[in-house]
Amino acid sequence: MADYHFVYKDVEGTSTQWDDIQRKLGNLPPKPAPFKPPSFTSSPDEESIPKDKSWVDEKTEEELEELEDDLDDDRFLEEYRKKRLVEMREAAKVSKYGSVIPISGSDFIREVSQAPSDVWVVVILYKEGIPECTLLMRCLDELASRYPATKFVKIISTDCIPNYPDCNLPTLLVYNNGSVKGNYVGVHHFGRRCTPEGVALVLCQSDPVLNDGQSGSDQSREAVIRGVRKRFLEKVVVEHEEDDDGSSSD
Repeated sequence: MADYHFVYKDVEGTSTQWDDIQRKLGNLPPKPAPFKPPSFTSSPDEESIPKDKSWVDEKTEEELEELEDDLDDDRFLEEYRKKRLVEMREAAKVSKYGSVIPISGSDFIREVSQAPSDVWVVVILYKEGIPECTLLMRCLDELASRYPATKFVKIISTDCIPNYPDCNLPTLLVYNNGSVKGNYVGVHHFGRRCTPEGVALVLCQSDPVLNDGQSGSDQSREAVIRGVRKRFLEKVVVEHEEDDDGSSSD
């Protein structure tokens, strides 16, 4: 007896008239759609892309350098290209730091004494296992992220100064243009609680040590201190609100 349920298919997925009858009766699953390859889409031509501000914004620094000759006829875009280059280089300069960088004794001259003249360097001499060092290091970690244009480095005390006594730790040194501008031995200089704001205010007592890289031309000591005090007040307000929320939930 013939097998009437045998399904015949060709490469395009078509079937016999018998299959179609069986599908109408529900004895076979629906007929699959014939395979169609995806339509070809050509990549956009670089020359066809409109040359506007958004087009310039998408370029890397190297690509912007190469565009100099191409944009000579478009004064607006050429000026915008130059502006973008300046912005990108300033941003790269600011993001150069942003954390407390560990150094060794052999790195000290290169990383600290020979740092660029417009960069302030804050150095902490420390040792692991000393609670006061841990406390001050936490403050510097926060300040380093808040003021990425100021260079913060840490070095084990005896790597920097042989036989440096542990009773002097932590010691904070401030350098600018190859010279020592500040020397703070112990955490007592930074107040009873030793907060990031307290450390910031001490560092800027005589010089604009801290630089967030976003204050434009106003890098005076007074401007930095105003910013520190503003952040300190904001922090106190937030902590007070959190305390109120905690007490109201009890």
